[in-house]
Amino acid sequence: MLTRWMQAAAVAALVLGLAVVLAGLPVVNAQIATPHGQNIAPAFEGWQENEDGSFNLLFGYFNRNWAEQLHIPVGPDNNIEPGGPDYGQPTYFYPRRNRFLFKIRVPADFGEQELVWTLTSNGVTERAYGSLLIDYYTDDTVIQNNKGAGGGGGGLYELAGNEPPELRVDGPPTREVKVGQPLQLAAYVTDDGIPEPRPLPNIPFRFRATPDSASGLWLSWIVYRGEGSDVKFSPRQISVWEDMRDGANSPWASGWTAPEAPSDNRWEASATFDEPGTYIIRAWADDGGLMSYEDITVRVTG
Repeated sequence: MLTRWMQAAAVAALVLGLAVVLAGLPVVNAQIATPHGQNIAPAFEGWQENEDGSFNLLFGYFNRNWAEQLHIPVGPDNNIEPGGPDYGQPTYFYPRRNRFLFKIRVPADFGEQELVWTLTSNGVTERAYGSLLIDYYTDDTVIQNNKGAGGGGGGLYELAGNEPPELRVDGPPTREVKVGQPLQLAAYVTDDGIPEPRPLPNIPFRFRATPDSASGLWLSWIVYRGEGSDVKFSPRQISVWEDMRDGANSPWASGWTAPEAPSDNRWEASATFDEPGTYIIRAWADDGGLMSYEDITVRVTG
């Protein structure tokens, strides 16, 4: 076991090495970011083993656009095979990096098989290959540092022992509402207080090359399936995607601080739908390191 001195030295060496690497990188210029017209790359984030011997394959995506949000229904342009095309993947895609968005449970004897997520967007097709290759083993520490809870480069803050927030959406899993009629939403969220809440330092976006995020409990609603541009949430929701732009309502934005939690742990919001159809919206509870989510299906009539 490493002594505390050795642990500190290891972290210092990691930070120093990262600083040397970053010193040679060009400064990010937000002005060259592409708002529209680029494609979405599916991402295999890694795998975890369950207590019963089965495994979870974890997926997310990278939308190369800073503004364009795309709706890609399950089918030829959005499928997972073999055995698909529908494994519960999203059909509405927010900008930029969205990590650990869904998981697929596979049996203990999955072995050397693969699940392939294929996405075609703006004329470009890309694939993510989910497997049990040892290099993709993922635990909670990996997830938290990938999200930025460990600071830029990882390992700078205490994350050990963190558990995901406990989340319970109030009400039935399926709702019906008319176009233009606000749907009231409520969710109860509690957390263990790990990691310790901290605001994100005031470091402008253009000077950051790796994810760094604020810590502290928050809840947000997103559209998971359906045409998300037809859905309006109130109040304005916290960004689940890594919006690092200065002034954004995002844990990855310079100076952002988690909101004060309601005294009764009940977070309230509303959603209004502009078009009829069936939507899946997701409650996302996050402490800056780990997250929990719960989906509800909304049938919207004209």
